[in-house]
Amino acid sequence: MPRSAQVHIDVETREGGDVAFVTLDNQKRMNSFTAAMMKGLLAAFESLKSDKKLRCVVLTGAGDRAFMAGADIHELADIAYPAEARAFIGKVHDCCEAVRAFPVPVIARINGVTLGAGVELAISCDLRVASETATFGMPEVRIGVPSVVEAALLPGLIGWGRTREMLLLGETFDAAEALAMGLINTVAPADGLDAAVEKRIAAIFAGRPEAIKLQKSLMRRWENLTTKEAILAGAETFAEAYLTDEPWQALDAWRSKRARQKVRT
Repeated sequence: MPRSAQVHIDVETREGGDVAFVTLDNQKRMNSFTAAMMKGLLAAFESLKSDKKLRCVVLTGAGDRAFMAGADIHELADIAYPAEARAFIGKVHDCCEAVRAFPVPVIARINGVTLGAGVELAISCDLRVASETATFGMPEVRIGVPSVVEAALLPGLIGWGRTREMLLLGETFDAAEALAMGLINTVAPADGLDAAVEKRIAAIFAGRPEAIKLQKSLMRRWENLTTKEAILAGAETFAEAYLTDEPWQALDAWRSKRARQKVRT
């Protein structure tokens, strides 16, 4: 697996498949997004596609201070022309899209400060598990630029009212507030963060691998379809599941379990 100075990959082989841990490591700058880190993140997710046993990815920040504190302020300050700004933000989008389009679920393990592009990367993940010490904000307007690219996902996640509050005021929210608004799925004690992530991993492993991939792919399609089109797409995907042997495996296991229960009673 490729390994950059700022993005580390560790793959664990477990019963039922692999789990990949991808860590953003730029601790001196609160794991902020540099061009090197973005390149490393794209390479990491591209390389993980070749792991046919992969069941899920956990994305986190190094240390316990930050998940990712936004785009690196030093690199933003070096931008001189609109074309450079467009190129930089295009790389941020590419990273978020790599996460969103990844075929298996991606869990954001949010261990601290999460700002700007960090929020965008987190909401590009399928599930978000945060430490009670985590904080969230979209402060871009305070440094003279709007929140863009994957910030467009926020209205569908937290509603237009809370989106306007986050983007226009640039204020910071704690983990409890983020949970209440629907920005994250779970809050855990700081010393229980890994256990909370493991609970989500176990739930993913309880599902059937191809069914979960089909489900994630279908949900992405739903985003761009009318309700009628989404329902029809779901019917197609349901039929596609029967191109695998997973439905028969699952139903056979269910029948066997029922038979054993009848014998015991």
